[in-house]
Amino acid sequence: MYRIPKDLDLSKVIGEFATEIRVGQSDIQLALGSVTFTIESQVKLVRDGKVIGNWEFGKWPTEKFYEIMNVCVVKYEVPDERTIIIVLENNIEIHMHDDSDENECIQISINGDAKWII
Repeated sequence: MYRIPKDLDLSKVIGEFATEIRVGQSDIQLALGSVTFTIESQVKLVRDGKVIGNWEFGKWPTEKFYEIMNVCVVKYEVPDERTIIIVLENNIEIHMHDDSDENECIQISINGDAKWII
């Protein structure tokens, strides 16, 4: 809805790992150290350019989400104003998308304080 801001700084996730994946009725939440992503739009797990897992509204995440647990983040990318990619050391990429012009899709919190609403 609001697009990803140009000043988005997710450097705090580098070296962190997923300690929790929480699934709500309309969102999935990923805790990476002090940074929590609450995502209401589709999340894809990609390895070697192929989608290996996904989560979407109203569904349980695929079993591939177990493979992102306790794996360090090596970098993040913001290739465009609608996509955030978190790259893990096992070569899995977590793709989060701002795919709505009407609704908020992603909230990013640091130490429990909402920093960005996308």
